[in-house]
Amino acid sequence: MQPRLPLLAALALAAACTPAQTDGIDPEGKPFDKVAPQEAVTMLGTEPFWNLSVKGGEGVWTTPDTPDGTKLALKRFAGNGGLGFSGQLDGKPFTATLTPGQCSDGMSDRRFPFVATIALGGETLTGCGYTDSQPFTGPEAP
Repeated sequence: MQPRLPLLAALALAAACTPAQTDGIDPEGKPFDKVAPQEAVTMLGTEPFWNLSVKGGEGVWTTPDTPDGTKLALKRFAGNGGLGFSGQLDGKPFTATLTPGQCSDGMSDRRFPFVATIALGGETLTGCGYTDSQPFTGPEAP
């Protein structure tokens, strides 16, 4: 039986994204404050490919099926260990979280300062993230 490459790539990506154990977690329980409200946040993933760009209260969700992107209103919230955004996409609940931790997309030589998780409907997608002040390192165009 041949292994399914998308599944193997997804497993490799999940293994490559390691949330930091203490970064961003305040022992007194204060909300995460490592990303300023005015900063642009970008989250991305592979297998399947997806991208979320967030600026203020608006997000743009891009996939191979929606290359021009779909705009959605997002509400920002801070937890004790990370940052989240919630809204609706095509009538489905949408939540995106950004957690401090070293992450690799598994397809380039880039390193990202955040792990990204998307919950859309009943599906969960994992990937990496970065912000204006905390960019990825590595080649601009892999």
